Amino acid sequence: MEKRRFVVVGYEAAALLDIACVVSTLESANWYGALPYYEARLATPGGHAITTGTALNLQPQLALERVTGPLDTLLVSGGVGHEDAAANPLVVGHVRRLARESRRVASVCTGAYVLAAAGLLDGRRATTHWQVAHTMAEQYPEVLVDADPIFIRDGNVATSAGVTAALDLTLAFVEEDNGTDVARTVARDLVTYLQRPGNQAQMSMFVSAPAPANSLVKRTIDYIAGHLRDDLTTPVLAVEAGVSERHLTRLFLKHLGLTPGRYVRQARTEAAAHLLASTSLPMASVAVRCGFGTAETLRQAFIDRYGIPPSRYRLTQATVAG
Repeated sequence: MEKRRFVVVGYEAAALLDIACVVSTLESANWYGALPYYEARLATPGGHAITTGTALNLQPQLALERVTGPLDTLLVSGGVGHEDAAANPLVVGHVRRLARESRRVASVCTGAYVLAAAGLLDGRRATTHWQVAHTMAEQYPEVLVDADPIFIRDGNVATSAGVTAALDLTLAFVEEDNGTDVARTVARDLVTYLQRPGNQAQMSMFVSAPAPANSLVKRTIDYIAGHLRDDLTTPVLAVEAGVSERHLTRLFLKHLGLTPGRYVRQARTEAAAHLLASTSLPMASVAVRCGFGTAETLRQAFIDRYGIPPSRYRLTQATVAG
């Protein structure tokens, strides 16, 4: 193969960042030695220019219905126009057709709706933006929707969470295709992490943790942020950090002013506060996602930290129904 044909599917009101994160990462990979090089092209229905969700116009290189395989990767972008795209027989039909001619199929954010409408996610684990995951699960019951990970690979189909998770997914593709050295160089060029692991919780990005100078403490709080619903007792964290419980506690007190247990409780409570303010998830679901187990445990932690019960917090702070 002289080039890797990478087709990004766009449509009216697609998200500009969903598209730009992907094509910019691939172009950087070409600069730093990707072999075969990536030929990234934007395809739209009829080959018409699209107006993105940010009101900027994009001119595609390809008409979706004229694209033929074989393709290396077919990727569907997300955006506020995803529902119309998923209901468009032309878009869905050609995505389904091209998927059969592609080595790899992927979506960014709500682009997963289009893959689901094409039947490409039936029986597979998939993710999308946490805000719409519940709706997607209801609309496409054959899809095993998991709102937690940043991205999920199930066979040759990959789905990613919202917006900048496209960068993580594309870096994972670059590493898979070209090795860690090229991917690391691309990440440096883009001034980002090599990649967040795909199974890191989407909610971890909302936990407001300080950035301690001590690398072991930093590594441990990063682990906590990505595993809020797991066992995060001090003995478990000490094993993960490779130190004794006493030493870990001493480091946390020195650099954070909190014991590991108190820090975990704070991180979980802050994550719960974000979910309560930005989604309509039931209280029990919020408790489980953030590692509290029960709504009553969440209520006690919330009162301790914020002085009010979570139900009252939601009434006064809620801004978005997820």
